Amino acid sequence: MFEGPLQRLIDELARLPGVGRKSAQRMAFHLLGVEREDALRLSSAIVDMRDQLRICSRCYNVTASEECTICRDSKRDQTVVCVVERAQDIAVIERTQEFRGRYHVLGGAISPIGGIGPSQLRIAELGKRIEDEGIMELILATNPTVEGDVTAMYIAREMKPRGVRVTRLAMGLPVGGDLDYADELTLGRALAGRSEL
Repeated sequence: MFEGPLQRLIDELARLPGVGRKSAQRMAFHLLGVEREDALRLSSAIVDMRDQLRICSRCYNVTASEECTICRDSKRDQTVVCVVERAQDIAVIERTQEFRGRYHVLGGAISPIGGIGPSQLRIAELGKRIEDEGIMELILATNPTVEGDVTAMYIAREMKPRGVRVTRLAMGLPVGGDLDYADELTLGRALAGRSEL
């Protein structure tokens, strides 16, 4: 539709998750209007990210070093590990400022339809960490989806015999929510996960 380089940029931007054709076109025209230095700074940041980042050798978070800053932090509780599906899930939990342990990134969730089984995830590596690092508790923070639930149940079944405590994030009603707007599944999970006051 547009001339070569502009259309190529639109096509590449549209491949990003959550970016449709219209958004990609708006971004491309925005970039066309910025100063050359701004465009070069963006392209340099992308290239630097690809060249300099790697996976943490312990938890599989994204890092520029052998181990990520969380794994290197001696003040964090080494006996509690929060298990997440993706590295970006760590940032969500860290924003709460409630968790002071370490993490383990699975690299996805079990999905028979998607062809992802336990062997494609970092579950064996999690078991090795339990043995090597003296982990006492796993907090399973997989997504509240069918795949996330299956993954959590599988990990719990595999890791409990190793003598580790396995917990799951509570699920249910959001703070400030109204019962009128809660669906049956969310309300059912809130009832099942209720806690004593």
